[in-house]
Amino acid sequence: MPFVIADPCIDVTDKSCMEECPVDCIYEGARKLYINPFECIDCGACEPACPVEAITEDRHVAEGSEAFVDDGAAFFTIVLPGRDAALGEYPGGAQGVGAVAGDTDLVANFPREE
Repeated sequence: MPFVIADPCIDVTDKSCMEECPVDCIYEGARKLYINPFECIDCGACEPACPVEAITEDRHVAEGSEAFVDDGAAFFTIVLPGRDAALGEYPGGAQGVGAVAGDTDLVANFPREE
């Protein structure tokens, strides 16, 4: 997975990165955005657009955020709450899918800031 969105995005979801992505591979969950590792072309346009610096290459995630690498891929391969099937590796672009009303367990159970 070339780029990953980690925990600084949780409950922020600014979406500036989505506007910069030339292949529409950044999808919106309930609490966080997710980069589809199967659709991403590794261009890096999203990284500088993120105002909370949540986006990095998968091998450069901040210490303590390593779980978000696998979790980003899981968003597309597991059945999310409220859905009958997984989005799949190639769901056809975030605009066509729209906002997904669920998240992975890691994000759904992530503590909310007070």
